[in-house]
Amino acid sequence: MSSFHTRGFSIGGTWARLTAFAAAWFTTAAFAVNDLPGGPAVNQLNLHPPVTKIAEEQAWLHWFMLIICTVIFLAVFGVMFYSIWKHRKSVGHKAANFHESVAVEIAWTVVPFIIIILMALPATKVLVASKDTTNADLTIKVTGYQWKWGYDYIKGEGEGLAFISTLDTAQRAMSDAGGPKPGENVDNYLLKVDNPLVVPVDKKIRIITTANDVIHAFMVPSFGIKQDAIPGFVRDTWFRAEKTGDYYGQCAELCGKEHAYMPIHVKVLSAEDYTQWTAAEQKKAAAKADDPNKVWTLDDILKRGEKVYAANCAACHQANGKGAGPIKPLDGAAVVLDADHKKQIHVVLNGQNNGAMPSWKQLSDTDIAAVVSFTKNNWSNKTGQLVQPAEVKAARN
Repeated sequence: MSSFHTRGFSIGGTWARLTAFAAAWFTTAAFAVNDLPGGPAVNQLNLHPPVTKIAEEQAWLHWFMLIICTVIFLAVFGVMFYSIWKHRKSVGHKAANFHESVAVEIAWTVVPFIIIILMALPATKVLVASKDTTNADLTIKVTGYQWKWGYDYIKGEGEGLAFISTLDTAQRAMSDAGGPKPGENVDNYLLKVDNPLVVPVDKKIRIITTANDVIHAFMVPSFGIKQDAIPGFVRDTWFRAEKTGDYYGQCAELCGKEHAYMPIHVKVLSAEDYTQWTAAEQKKAAAKADDPNKVWTLDDILKRGEKVYAANCAACHQANGKGAGPIKPLDGAAVVLDADHKKQIHVVLNGQNNGAMPSWKQLSDTDIAAVVSFTKNNWSNKTGQLVQPAEVKAARN
């Protein structure tokens, strides 16, 4: 009986696994997934369609190298298998007895050397071109944060603009709920952001990369660029998009538990549309510019803090402030309840726990004051405490 039960359990387990696999397959099939222009395609096997000269040359190199390697593979193994079959012992062949052949030695030294040169020359040309960041029309500093991107336009049209790009909150909520449901649009799943990087078409864009916490990597396959963003260092790369449209990438360096939620969205506009965009963004930036010496009322700063928290903090600390796993809760936290505002401001400005809580120095004094005030007065934290921007400004100094 024990043998029967053991076998029955095995069959039942196998049937359960097959059933689960079939259910997963049919569930996946129920999604109306389409190619995402500028992003991944369904059943994609090749590289992304290139929209820059560098990406085009990389695609050419990919096929050039693949063809050469395939020819070498077929030639070497063809000769080897032919020799084994043609000179097998069963048809009377005997092994030759010799020590060396100068001609063979020269041939298998010279031929591979020529092949390597033929492969190295075009590859070196593309590599050198991909590193030439001189004479850029627009320079943008890209900063990696756990887990979002910061964009600062530091030279060229749009100079002075700066913003944070974060995964769209609706898509994050979709992921937290177990992923998209049948019928939901999943073409840009986990690639939609609130603030895309906007650049003009046919202009040389220099990207300077760095990071605030851990190593990230800025990668947009359609542009043929991938550059590490390293804390304390600056690296650079460049691209010149030849087509307008939306192009997508992701952080390509494992940077922590939210690594999958760090997409890149680059919007390439015509020169006229880009000029209009920069003018509109500069007006918005001027309107949003806050006087750090302004004295806020509690009601007004809490409304602002709620938005800042939703955009930057809720992903880790949760909307209910309870945290999750190693992420500490804010609801009832001693540092939040403490009447000494400097303690919580210090944590927000500088981070703690070796980067588990990242630094948020990139936020304005008003935004930090607002989110600290919000946490001190939300959930069960009814402290009535109000943190003013001037306190944050003083803490920075």
